[in-house]
Amino acid sequence: MSAVEQHLFSPGPKRILALDGGGVRGILTLAILERMEALLRERSSTPDSFRLCDYFDLIGGTSTGSIIASGLALGLSAQELLELYRSLSTRVFRRPFWSLGIFGPRFSRGPLAAVLEEIIGDVTLGSDKIRTGLAVVTKRADNGSVWILHNNPRGRFFAASPNTAGNATGSAMANGDIPLASAILASTAAPTFFRPEFIKVADQELGAFVDGGVSPHNDPSLHLLMLASLKGYNIGWPLGHERLLLASVGTGFFRHRHSVERLRYTPSVFQAVNALTSMIDDGSRLVQLLLQWASDTPTPRRIDSEIGDLSEDRLTHQPLLHYVRYDGQLEIDWLIERLGITMTREQVLRIQKMDDPRGIEALIEIGRQIAERHVKAEHFPVVFDIATPVTA
Repeated sequence: MSAVEQHLFSPGPKRILALDGGGVRGILTLAILERMEALLRERSSTPDSFRLCDYFDLIGGTSTGSIIASGLALGLSAQELLELYRSLSTRVFRRPFWSLGIFGPRFSRGPLAAVLEEIIGDVTLGSDKIRTGLAVVTKRADNGSVWILHNNPRGRFFAASPNTAGNATGSAMANGDIPLASAILASTAAPTFFRPEFIKVADQELGAFVDGGVSPHNDPSLHLLMLASLKGYNIGWPLGHERLLLASVGTGFFRHRHSVERLRYTPSVFQAVNALTSMIDDGSRLVQLLLQWASDTPTPRRIDSEIGDLSEDRLTHQPLLHYVRYDGQLEIDWLIERLGITMTREQVLRIQKMDDPRGIEALIEIGRQIAERHVKAEHFPVVFDIATPVTA
């Protein structure tokens, strides 16, 4: 049995790690993961070689989260990925001064593809080099469907399938044969930032894939939970707060505030972009609301001023999972009150952007402060500890 099969199909409690989209702000995620990895390493029977892929049975992400998830699943440490992100961000997010992302993408696909070639090479989704379950969330722009590309060897589309009735485009391509770099380029192809990624999905059909964040799954936690538990995906993990742990890490959030007068005179194209951004945020909040409602969580977030943090609400009689969520609010007051970090308005606006590498060091510091204050060993109950390391 391969390492992936052991993670996905061996008996016992299961663990999921879900990583949000957010461009450059993914480095905040990595700063939080550094501490998570250090805490779990202390409880490991193999601390010298421990990686998060040894603990988590399924790691998945959207957009920048897909890059991090893939690196972790290949056995890189959070610290190694953080250092890679420092160089990756400055190489990828370079654009001509005239490029606004209106009539063409702001950034070239080339630098990101080159970085992925260096890190991943020719690894496919079905490669034995991937050490645990891996899922990449993307969306087909040509037919509007959300796709979750994963390495479950029992998945319906993991291997090539013959032509079926009503499929005029020929045999479906095997997801296991998709280059991992292509899956990541699809998940990170944010409209206005990068062009779509074109992947062969059948003998005579190409799919145009864009960032999974332009769906309800920029926070992929709920989609990963469905992947793990719904019968159609053929993994079939049982639910229960002592059977399933889901750890979710964000890239920082903030409220997009616009004056009524400004919106009155804003061109329609920019209002459309604002609306899309708002829908992405709405989707993430809904995912977190549902998971808090359904779970036993030591990290409840105040959803809004009317329903609070749902601490007195429960979707079912018994919690369906153990859920932890780590994120930070990239706004001046929150940074001062919660972390003791003082920043100017200009500095905060910089770290809120998904494509400005100049905010990287500040994001690392914020992520590490969040981790120091909020990531606790007791958030990972001992029932989920690894008794025997998974081996290839």
